[in-house]
Amino acid sequence: MRRTDREIKNHEEIMDILRRADTIRLGIHNEPFPYVVPLSFGFEDCDGQVFIYIHGASEGLKNTLLDKNNHVCVEASIFHKYVETKSSATVWYESVIGFGVAEVIYGDEAVKGLDLICSHCGYDGLEYDTSVLSRMRMYKITLSSITGKRQIA
Repeated sequence: MRRTDREIKNHEEIMDILRRADTIRLGIHNEPFPYVVPLSFGFEDCDGQVFIYIHGASEGLKNTLLDKNNHVCVEASIFHKYVETKSSATVWYESVIGFGVAEVIYGDEAVKGLDLICSHCGYDGLEYDTSVLSRMRMYKITLSSITGKRQIA
């Protein structure tokens, strides 16, 4: 990281940014350009190992690309505001970037993933018909690394 003065090293602070972020951007390998898609998400932190849960339609470009290469990048950010400085302008923000592997999950693990997504989106304990899982694809992303960065006065 070039600006180490903005780096967040504390794991709990990084998790706090994920809790407050409403969207992640998922970066997937594609040729000749990467494919990035914004998604609702849920997550869990198991003794420092972070898992991100996402879902979507059972067909589509995201799934096709993940079937070919399931190594991904996730990004979440919180924009606070633009700030004028003496000679220019800057932005106050907090962000998280992680790298990992996405795998399709089924059964109880998919239910857990959907519950975490619902909870993160403000619908903790939402009752739903689990048959909806048969019409979607649920992924669990196991992060191998995660970093945080912020600039706030």
